Amino acid sequence: MIVAGQKLGMNVYVFTPDDVDDANERINAMIFKPETKSWHRKWMKFPNLVYDRCRIQRSRRFEQLLAFRRKYGHLTFLNRPLRNKWTVYRTLGKVPAFRDHLPSTRLLQSNDDVISLLRKHSLVYVKPINGTGGRGILRIERLNGGSFSLQGRDHTRRIVAPRRVSRQQLPAALRAWNTNGDRYIAQQGLHIKLPSGRVHDYRMLVQKNGSGEWEVTGCAGRVGPPRSITSNLHGGGEAVSMNALLRQWVDNEDRLHQIRNTAESLGIGVARHLESTYGALCELALDLAIDRRGRVWLLEVNPKPAREVFIQAGEKEAYRTAIRRPIEYALWLYGQRRGRSKPPAGAQRTNGPSARPDSRPDSRTGAHRSNVSSQTGFDLRDAEPS
Repeated sequence: MIVAGQKLGMNVYVFTPDDVDDANERINAMIFKPETKSWHRKWMKFPNLVYDRCRIQRSRRFEQLLAFRRKYGHLTFLNRPLRNKWTVYRTLGKVPAFRDHLPSTRLLQSNDDVISLLRKHSLVYVKPINGTGGRGILRIERLNGGSFSLQGRDHTRRIVAPRRVSRQQLPAALRAWNTNGDRYIAQQGLHIKLPSGRVHDYRMLVQKNGSGEWEVTGCAGRVGPPRSITSNLHGGGEAVSMNALLRQWVDNEDRLHQIRNTAESLGIGVARHLESTYGALCELALDLAIDRRGRVWLLEVNPKPAREVFIQAGEKEAYRTAIRRPIEYALWLYGQRRGRSKPPAGAQRTNGPSARPDSRPDSRTGAHRSNVSSQTGFDLRDAEPS
């Protein structure tokens, strides 16, 4: 992102709340030099815009980030935190156009919530409402004869082998699963195993472009490792192109095209609605499932997406676009705040005006530059794919 920012005439640097010098209103930022491929520290003034990459978590660093947001709420943030999985589900469930794409979901308040879902669906997933990367997910499948098969990933992402429990043993198994005191949701499971027996889903990235409009940057498939109930790349999953994966389900090209259009319309609609509900956003990742009938399901929404799925799937252009778009959007947003309408040098113009920051020129290129912090909370090198 720093390299892309330089090409578009923007200074991009990395910092955490620990790097802020409140008294002197400056930041001891991390700067990357592409020429030497090295990082170094440099004192910088506060940025014009902040691109926050910190995920919700139980940590001192996350508390520091929340305090930074409160203290510096007057700064322009490219995106705001979303709520937890349960709140987002309820928000989307109020929109009739989304309901057919949402698996039945309940806030897990007692074992009866899981039992009730298992009466209607043969497969149920239990997930932490703030979990990421497949941590702490339990898969429960109803078997013939009244017993259940349980398997999952613990809070370190370790694969937990399947075991069989009776109806009477299920409540104790559920209690034993939650050792951290987290809140969970119970969600209708979908039968999305490939002929190989491995689960799969899709990661769609929706971003604001250089005209401030939502666009689908790309969508790639993810195939979980053997014996895994999740497909997350950081948990050992593999990335493949969406079309290659869809063709294992759908043998009709017209039908495949229709499914992709449905998925992309859903992605844009969800992004617009969540932004209108929770405030400014610049990107979202949607985890989608597509069943044998071609029905598109929204599994969850991630407001701090990684981009590695595209490069691993061979979607190089989608990966480059995913890196560049937050910077193009930042330039457009800065221009809107400054009342400019001229597009920045090097930015790809789409449907509307973009803007060029009016600050100091770069001595090498002559391009004008503004300061944008690429992240508060996590150094980009520490951000893990999910």
